[in-house]
Amino acid sequence: QVQLVESGGGLVQAGGSLRLSCAASGRTFSGYAMGWFRQAPGKEREFVAAITWDDIGVPYYADSVKGRFTISRDNAKNTMYLQMRSLTPEDTSVYYCAADQMYTPNLQFSNYYDYWGQGTQVTVSS
Repeated sequence: QVQLVESGGGLVQAGGSLRLSCAASGRTFSGYAMGWFRQAPGKEREFVAAITWDDIGVPYYADSVKGRFTISRDNAKNTMYLQMRSLTPEDTSVYYCAADQMYTPNLQFSNYYDYWGQGTQVTVSS
């Protein structure tokens, strides 16, 4: 079993930056990939970014965050990060990290992920 704990959320003004972290515990994660999703009130959970957990660490991004968000990971620390820049009020959401044990052709679909964190709130004021 893998437990995921997010941290780093908070309140920031538009144009600001935040860095989210997702620490995996319980056992060393050795699955296929980890990702970030977000869910705003009244909206469905949406894909933000993902990264493979192999030696290469291939990143994937939603179009809405490309060029503003950067996903990275530290395998030795069993931790994934999401650096968010140029934040807008539209980025306000609860951000969740997730872990995918097995290969999937499309990391944008949340149902492929096996483990989820509790979420961390990100609020961007205008």
